[in-house]
Amino acid sequence: MIIITGAAGFIGSCLVGELNILGYHDLVLVDHFSHPEKMKNLDGKRYHSLVPRDQFFQWIQGREAAVEFIFHIGARTNTAEQDLEVLHELNVAYSQRIWKLCCDEQIPLIYASSAATYGMGMEGFSDNPALLAALKPMNPYGRSKQEFDLWVMEQKEQPLFWAGFKFFNVFGPNEYHKGRMASVVFHAYHQIKQSGMVRLFRSHREGIADGEQQRDFIYVKDVLRVLIHFMHHRKNSGLYNLGTGKARSFKDLALAVFHSLNMDPHIEFVDTPQDIRNTYQYFTQADTGRLLAAGYQEGFTELEAAVDDYVRAYLNHVIYL
Repeated sequence: MIIITGAAGFIGSCLVGELNILGYHDLVLVDHFSHPEKMKNLDGKRYHSLVPRDQFFQWIQGREAAVEFIFHIGARTNTAEQDLEVLHELNVAYSQRIWKLCCDEQIPLIYASSAATYGMGMEGFSDNPALLAALKPMNPYGRSKQEFDLWVMEQKEQPLFWAGFKFFNVFGPNEYHKGRMASVVFHAYHQIKQSGMVRLFRSHREGIADGEQQRDFIYVKDVLRVLIHFMHHRKNSGLYNLGTGKARSFKDLALAVFHSLNMDPHIEFVDTPQDIRNTYQYFTQADTGRLLAAGYQEGFTELEAAVDDYVRAYLNHVIYL
């Protein structure tokens, strides 16, 4: 039995789909199953049980010995969330209970952290544990993820195997429900389809041209390959960056979407809103050295190829993974 929290969400549901493809069907899916658009992510997928998030710890009692692995992907992921109590309960306290369960029962664990812990990136993007405490997340969501990462590093009792992954800018199928929190690829696609053009933020930093702000964009299929690699190998426990290690510009991303739609590019630049201008990130790039040293050698999909697959195979037909 494999347990996946956040199973109806973007990355969680993609993981369910990939595990199904690999022949895993004895899956227990944990989430808050009240969002009809999110539930479309699970249509056609094979699993053993759906367990509401708030009932999971009661449900697991007496079933612990049957659990082979836990993927703890669930979290409150809205970077604009200001309810500190909700963030602590879902992103810290709930995660601590998952960790303790895995310690008590010696269940291997993978959990989702976030590159939001790096804040403006003034301390760099190294996942070296010795540098973790110096990071300065910019929003309550990032601080909640940082709080749990720091707590994990303090724990003397650990699961049989564990790995936390700091997801960078993930995009791909099954994010249809995310609204304004969906990826830039998703929003660019719909802007272009509706108006024939895309709007990007103008640069307000000397030496950086409009549209040349950069992010580490990673295709969700690459994320899945990493997670499943570590599920199989179960060694080198630790906290890792999960990005491509290669920053690309928003202009590159927009041009890739136009190309996938067989359309001539038309990009307009608008001022970055004043309320986020001082905290707007101009560069993120995962340091993937520790991930590679831990044995992951499968590489990552180039941005243009990933966008092309996403647009042609999924967005054009509203297909789910």
